[in-house]
Amino acid sequence: MITRSPTPRAPAPRRLQGSDAVRATAPSGAARPLIERRLAARAGLALVLANARYWLRVAPLVRRQLKRWHRRAQAIEDPGLRAVALQKLSEESFNAEVAATLATLAPRAHCGRVVEAIVALEILYDFLDGLTESPSHEAPGDGARLFTALTDAVSPAIEQGRDYYRDHSPAGDGGYLEELTVTVRRAVAALPASTALAELMRGSAARAAAAQLHIHGASLLGDGQLAAWAKRHAAGTSLQWREFLAGAASSVLVAHALIAAAADHRTTREQGLELDRIYLSIAVLPTILDSLVDYEQDMTSGRPGYARHYEDPAVLTGRLASVIHNAVRHARTAPNGPHHVMTLVGVVAYYASASTATGDVARPVTDRITHQLRPLITPTLAVMRAWRAAKRLRLSHRGDAPTTGAAGA
Repeated sequence: MITRSPTPRAPAPRRLQGSDAVRATAPSGAARPLIERRLAARAGLALVLANARYWLRVAPLVRRQLKRWHRRAQAIEDPGLRAVALQKLSEESFNAEVAATLATLAPRAHCGRVVEAIVALEILYDFLDGLTESPSHEAPGDGARLFTALTDAVSPAIEQGRDYYRDHSPAGDGGYLEELTVTVRRAVAALPASTALAELMRGSAARAAAAQLHIHGASLLGDGQLAAWAKRHAAGTSLQWREFLAGAASSVLVAHALIAAAADHRTTREQGLELDRIYLSIAVLPTILDSLVDYEQDMTSGRPGYARHYEDPAVLTGRLASVIHNAVRHARTAPNGPHHVMTLVGVVAYYASASTATGDVARPVTDRITHQLRPLITPTLAVMRAWRAAKRLRLSHRGDAPTTGAAGA
């Protein structure tokens, strides 16, 4: 989701430079705008409606679900597993809140099930991510076995899960992982179009799982296996291997979009395929932008993030611009297209409004893509900056140190 970025340990890369090469890729002022006034107006209206539905209908359900899973995590017997579960809920619950904005598209009758499924799936994904971050400490096949819980969760036809912890802690988690999996599966199974989209939901979950396992494995196996896997699976998509890997790493976002679409009985498999294409492209953005705005911090700590895959910042900028262009082009004609465009714009605005987005490496890139998304992104950036300012003010009143990076102010 939008605060996630894979940052495995790897040999220190060449430092990217905020060079003239990046600035030279800035679009001409005479270029045709990607988001014309009509689309901007429709997406702006979609934002207003989504906000009204979120705060009145969705947000209370999200808070209830987060409290439910926090209580459940506190009851985990194994101290190590309990610590991972509670840390993920404490630090990354925002992922679930943002993912649940897609539930604003669901008919009222199915909104509760969509929220339940999306929140539980995001918590499950973040928990598995935490459990598999150190492959050197795992038994062979342990990470892959754990991540089968993610694909099982979005497979309504499966009646019972597997022994996900076969090579893990003997104390176990008291059924926490299984309960998350079953909760998603039952909620998804109750959605009217779940059968039509089942294969696509499972595919997006499997893609996310495989990407995370390859990314985590880079600390032991190097980046070569990442490139080989991504090149193989990027074939047939509009993405090159680095962007495919970035999108796959956050591909749980695709599953969330498909769950929301499954709440509408009119959704077809063909529409699901188009959603998969659109949201795989949107999912590229949080992975890369999170790494860019945290670039200096990652370099200092010796944990180079995703930006290490791009030695030339001009190539990175051009590829991101292309991904955004294709995503908007496909969203134009998709059902609820303005909402999908607004989701993309919100992701970019979230990262572009971070204080660290003004760094030498990040700023030329964020300048280019925010220019590309005008005029729609202008008010969205203002809202995000006001939100971050309010967050800093709350933290200062509480005496807490502001968090750096994209998730902070």
